[in-house]
Amino acid sequence: MELLSHVQSLGGVTATATLLSAGQTRYRLHRALTRGALVQPRRGWVALADADPMLVVAATHNVVLSCITQAKRLGLWVLRDDVAHVATRTPHSRSPAMRCVTHWNQPVTMRAPTMLEDQIENELANVATCQPRDAALTIIDSALNKGMVTLPSLEMLTIPRSLRNLLPFALPFSDSGLETLFRTRLAWLGVPIAYQIWLIGHRVDFVIGDRLVVQIDGLQFHQGSRREEDIQHDALLAQEGYHVIRLSYSQVVYRWPETQALVTNAIAQGRHLRSTPLSVRR
Repeated sequence: MELLSHVQSLGGVTATATLLSAGQTRYRLHRALTRGALVQPRRGWVALADADPMLVVAATHNVVLSCITQAKRLGLWVLRDDVAHVATRTPHSRSPAMRCVTHWNQPVTMRAPTMLEDQIENELANVATCQPRDAALTIIDSALNKGMVTLPSLEMLTIPRSLRNLLPFALPFSDSGLETLFRTRLAWLGVPIAYQIWLIGHRVDFVIGDRLVVQIDGLQFHQGSRREEDIQHDALLAQEGYHVIRLSYSQVVYRWPETQALVTNAIAQGRHLRSTPLSVRR
């Protein structure tokens, strides 16, 4: 295979040993480096001139991308990602000379010397150790939903207690991290909360008790005909005796105390019950 195509097939950044063992020659590497087609992040590694900058950084500092940084790269639902999170290859590796959050813990699965992106099991272990409970569960649920890992496979591994303690609360059918945040933050209520329930021909996000419906609109909120369907369905639910609370992304992520008050006030008014007592009706 042509050298640059070979490097591209390996993610754009790779160890020279990987290339040499696959039949590339030091002469080809030297020529590519001389003419600037390849760069050398550090000794023993090469990268395409336009390679993924994060992979180049990982190779330069001999770390792997992990925790929320790798979760975001995989398309998982990450609440905040303001600084790079990396992991050392072993707990005894040198500290990287870069501004980042470094994870030193023993990996759940061994990291190959040529790896630049952590495996999902190691990533989730770091997430559970590093992130708040609700933020960690959004990532775990997202990984389960995308089929990147399963609960039985995680339970069979030697994982940190922080991750094992979260597994009983993880669910594979949360389509959005907003749903995970909502149910996790209201787990203390002591009122039954059902998820992803079909009512009157449409799926609703949550039913609290018997009659309190909560719908959460993400950043990609429905427009046009879909929006009209949402309004019509809300009206049909109200006609059948359900009380509907529709929440925005901002209300769940940035205005949680206000949102929690909306729900708890509705419960205090008996809106979640099958028949609301006359004394609390307005």
